Amino acid sequence: MKEIKITTNEQNQRLDKYLLKYMNKANKSFIYKMLRKKRIKLCGKKAEGNEMLQSGDTIQLYLAEETMASFMEEKKLSAAKRHFAIVFEDDDVLAVSKPAGLLVHPEKSTDTDTLIDQVLYYLHEKGQYEPSADATFTPALCNRLDRNTSGIVLVGKTLSGVQGLNEIIRLRQVDKYYWTVVQGKVEEAGEISAYLSKNQESNQVRISAEEGVSGVLTQTKYKPLAYATEGYTLLELQLVTGKTHQIRGHMEYLGHPVVGDRKYGVARVNEEFRISFGLSNQFLHGARLEFGKIEGELSYLSGMVWEAPLPKTFATITEELFGQSLNSEER
Repeated sequence: MKEIKITTNEQNQRLDKYLLKYMNKANKSFIYKMLRKKRIKLCGKKAEGNEMLQSGDTIQLYLAEETMASFMEEKKLSAAKRHFAIVFEDDDVLAVSKPAGLLVHPEKSTDTDTLIDQVLYYLHEKGQYEPSADATFTPALCNRLDRNTSGIVLVGKTLSGVQGLNEIIRLRQVDKYYWTVVQGKVEEAGEISAYLSKNQESNQVRISAEEGVSGVLTQTKYKPLAYATEGYTLLELQLVTGKTHQIRGHMEYLGHPVVGDRKYGVARVNEEFRISFGLSNQFLHGARLEFGKIEGELSYLSGMVWEAPLPKTFATITEELFGQSLNSEER
């Protein structure tokens, strides 16, 4: 018999969910069969699987070692050099500034050195994450950025951190602001509310004023900060909803594509920025997070504002075109 004691990183989740993580190669039918036969108990008593685990609970597994071994695949951790900057960090939460060109998660089996790889190895090096000890919990990214978009990504270092950040995002208690340079002159602040649908084959989105069969309503607010006589506008955008390629699709729909955007932008303009500034990706930066009133374990985040400075290439563009550096000290 093997007994497991539940820790704070494992509480507040259903027993069956926990067991599927612990025996990560087992299926639900096996788990429920073992529960019915009392081969798996919670605190020494028969369990149904829907019980919510609390710190200090114990789970008894009356299973042969070879059976358990066949259902458990050990988590692996790869060494990954850190390419992100730290915006904020405490025991539960980590906010990092992701550079453009870095995948947040692997998209195929050959993808390595992604942001999550780097974060996990960073936490491992600090002694805050050990895969062999944390069999059912892994620190997780709570928001995403496109590969070629830079800016702030939130990480839950603990279960309470992951759950708290996910709830804050779900309830829209944090405002997300981006900086971008677009083609053409945007004279007034505004908001676009339109339906977005994605073509999985081309990995591109379509924006429409009319609801499509698979379209979802998306919203982005925008405000011009400066205009260059060369025909470009520096914008601050607030992401009300958050869908893949939302800002890039919205800007193209408005007739103001993001410079450097190879999917939705203008090839001639992209080439000009590549030659003049060495810009190899879209000028889109997740610059600032502003937290509203937060309740629960992460209530201390209420009112906080986190900023990530512009990457060097972006800063050069804003300084030369608009005479603005947009660093946090000048805002």
